[in-house]
Amino acid sequence: MSGASSPAGGQPAGHIQETLRDGIATLTISNPARRNAMTLAMWRQLAASLARLREAPDLRVLALTGAGSQAFVSGADISEFDQARDSAEAAAVYNQAVAEAQDALARFPAPTVALIQGACMGGGIGLALACDLRYASASARFRMPAARLGLGYGYADMRRVVAVTGMAAAFELFYTARTLDAEQAQAGGLLHERFALDDFEQISQARLQRIAANAPLSLRAAKAAILASTREPSAAELEAIAALVRQCFDSADYAEGRRAFAERRDPVFTGL
Repeated sequence: MSGASSPAGGQPAGHIQETLRDGIATLTISNPARRNAMTLAMWRQLAASLARLREAPDLRVLALTGAGSQAFVSGADISEFDQARDSAEAAAVYNQAVAEAQDALARFPAPTVALIQGACMGGGIGLALACDLRYASASARFRMPAARLGLGYGYADMRRVVAVTGMAAAFELFYTARTLDAEQAQAGGLLHERFALDDFEQISQARLQRIAANAPLSLRAAKAAILASTREPSAAELEAIAALVRQCFDSADYAEGRRAFAERRDPVFTGL
């Protein structure tokens, strides 16, 4: 898959664009008229895109970003709430679509990176936290406005926030609903790195290329083990991780890595 693809039936105002080039898949959240707010259809499309990309044999790293520089994701599209989220029953259907998209991102087998510019609010923070790494430009702004809207977040959402920021920062983020700049977000654990606006594109792409140049099987094994370490894994999950590790040692990439080390050159990995 290369270039941008649009959903069947044309490109609606809000949609997810997909590219896959040189091992780097990029999902771009595009709804610029609403600062990339997520519609119900977009949540469902995001889950479908992630399901397709899981099977892409040449994918090495996945980047999630927003269209333009004004917003990563400004949250859910509130204009839909009078219909799609106007009761507990309707909210349950909506929230299930959100959970499926965020869980698909959190469980994606390859490394995932959120590239954040501009507004990152509500569901945008949820998407960013579902990624393994988060890089932002100095223009990024973060806010969890649930308490100003009367929304509730459940256990799964809060668990992800607390796992990244810690309990104290999570309380502050939700209780105050205040806006954090990129420096404050990094200090609070939301970000791994922040870059000057003019340097963001170049440096973030260099970070993606660095990840993509590493052995894909090693990265997938590492991710599976790291994620399992955050909970009590089942015997089946531990065996699956052990199988990934065995696959690394049986791979052509392991032989290539040893040769490259002996020859004092950069390895060229194939994912095999």
